[in-house]
Amino acid sequence: MSHAQRLEELRRLLNQASYAYYVLDRPIMTDAVYDRLYRELVELEAAHPELITPDSPTQRVGEHPATEFVSVRHRIPLYSLDNAFSWEEMVAWQERCRRLTAAEFTYICELKIDGAALALTYEEGVLVRGATRGDGIEGEDITPNVKTIRSIPLRLLGEAPSLLEVRGEAFLSLENFQRLNRERQQAGESLFANPRNATAGTLRQLDPRVVAQRRLDFFAYQAFGYPDGITTQGEVLAYLHSLGFKVSPYHEVCSQLEGVKSYYDRFSTQRYDLPFQTDGVVVKIQELAVQQELGYTQKFPRWAVAWKYPAEEVPTIVQAITIQIGRTGAATPVAELQPVQLGGTTVSRASLHNRERLEELDLHLGDTVVVRKAGEIIPEVVQVIRELRPPGAPKFIFPDRCPACQTELAQGSPGTRCPNPQCPAVIRGAIEHWVSRDALDIPGMGEKLIAQLVAKGLVRSVADLYRLTLDDLVQLDRLGEKSARKILAALEKSKQQPWAKVLYGLGIRHVGQVTAQLIAQHFSPDRLLQASPTELTQLHGIGDEIAQAVVEWGQNPQNQALIQALRAIGFPLDSPPPPERQQPLAGKTFVLTGTLPQLSRAEAKAQITSLGGKVTDSVSKNTSYVVVGENPGSKLEKAQKLGIPLLSPGQLLELLRNV
Repeated sequence: MSHAQRLEELRRLLNQASYAYYVLDRPIMTDAVYDRLYRELVELEAAHPELITPDSPTQRVGEHPATEFVSVRHRIPLYSLDNAFSWEEMVAWQERCRRLTAAEFTYICELKIDGAALALTYEEGVLVRGATRGDGIEGEDITPNVKTIRSIPLRLLGEAPSLLEVRGEAFLSLENFQRLNRERQQAGESLFANPRNATAGTLRQLDPRVVAQRRLDFFAYQAFGYPDGITTQGEVLAYLHSLGFKVSPYHEVCSQLEGVKSYYDRFSTQRYDLPFQTDGVVVKIQELAVQQELGYTQKFPRWAVAWKYPAEEVPTIVQAITIQIGRTGAATPVAELQPVQLGGTTVSRASLHNRERLEELDLHLGDTVVVRKAGEIIPEVVQVIRELRPPGAPKFIFPDRCPACQTELAQGSPGTRCPNPQCPAVIRGAIEHWVSRDALDIPGMGEKLIAQLVAKGLVRSVADLYRLTLDDLVQLDRLGEKSARKILAALEKSKQQPWAKVLYGLGIRHVGQVTAQLIAQHFSPDRLLQASPTELTQLHGIGDEIAQAVVEWGQNPQNQALIQALRAIGFPLDSPPPPERQQPLAGKTFVLTGTLPQLSRAEAKAQITSLGGKVTDSVSKNTSYVVVGENPGSKLEKAQKLGIPLLSPGQLLELLRNV
């Protein structure tokens, strides 16, 4: 076999594996096999650069950041959608359509994903351009960034037309949005207010490697240039899926407008269980011939409308503003609010993100503000109602010094932070993370107890926890001898936690549970302290940002001393990394719904993935098992309709023990 033939075969195999993993949610090869084939492809292309093609998996992430984006004119304009906000407006839209056509028509409903529209151009089945919506006439060419989105095929499957334009929505899943904001908070960077802003900001990154690390997803919903014989929007979606695109699994055909209302009402509550953010329902006329007959206004297609859900926003009063110092030293302003009900929960605090956002709001104590949940999750202050500002209300001035240790705050990149590693707030945050259930799991060590230990100078690092005596503990407020003995026993027991738990508990920036488990399988503590970024990025799933954070942590003398201190205390850190575990759950996909009483969702996900399984947020026909906890959501109903096997939390634990 020639080099060219082998390269073509490798590209085909790897693209097929990516399609199976990211689109079908049904892996066809293990990570180890994928990595081996990918390395072979890299080596062959390095030796024969003249044979590199645009659809090669190695071309998903560019080597060099762009200096600017180039404006491009859309061959076919990207129209936005007109909005409807009530049933009466939907009836009026239907009547306008009926006045313009005598044809009978039905409807198709698709959830309106809150992301960013993209226009993709394929020539001879190969992706040649990805562009933003822009003003609908011109957008920006962001092809290198688009290529990092794994659910967008670089080469279409099967027979493809010579020219095909595909439209769809790039978005961040709520899981990845939360992960991204956690990482930014740990780094002291400003938080994204919602997944839509995060997606738009990500797509305009000049460095595709940054885009790749943020794990955008994509749903296709429209095509131009499809073959004859396709007559409905539903058939367009099926055609796009056959070419290798992900399409939203939640679309539904309705014969009457009342069915559209039923769909809208159903998802008005079910949307909170979805793995992504949606702010409404896109209603389209199903028949393509009727769409063509109705045409467009200057701004909108007449045959489609976005029926928006009302944004839940409530007014409340700012009672105080505090500066919260995290375990990385990041200084985050927090609004202390008059408690208010929002999205089914009581909200009394809202992050103001950073100094710049605080200045932008021009916030005064006593101001009436509008609060909403960004991405249905994070309470945020949307606006200040200045007309209701009390006379003489003082403007909040961001302090120059850390409120916990009085060290002068450092302003720079990333963000405002306390530079003092011995700051009590930084120490408290590090210890709270160490004792948490997902880390070393030390019951009895609550925030108030930790605050006392730090305030009295008994604990300055996690290692100091293991030097505490009974006399140290019983002198603390509201802690009797019996409780103190239980805490000492829990501390002793925690020494037997595996290296992966210890690694996660150390609180290295960007290292979550799954990442810690992956690293721990390949690196002993001593080897990790000496690891290079190149060694770490060889692990599938470890990017440059994570690798750099781990290396910087390991090069810090204080952290090197901490590892030695933990070893001296009795943590078994001298053993080599465990051999790679077998992957008995490879190819199995799990969905979790409801509360799992015997283990956290994070623990369940970590155990499943360590055995080769995959945990996703949505139920599909490719789901292997749905784990049903207490108070399950709509995922249970969908699993029952599809006949997906159900597991109780106890059955899941039994499965994990016995595979």
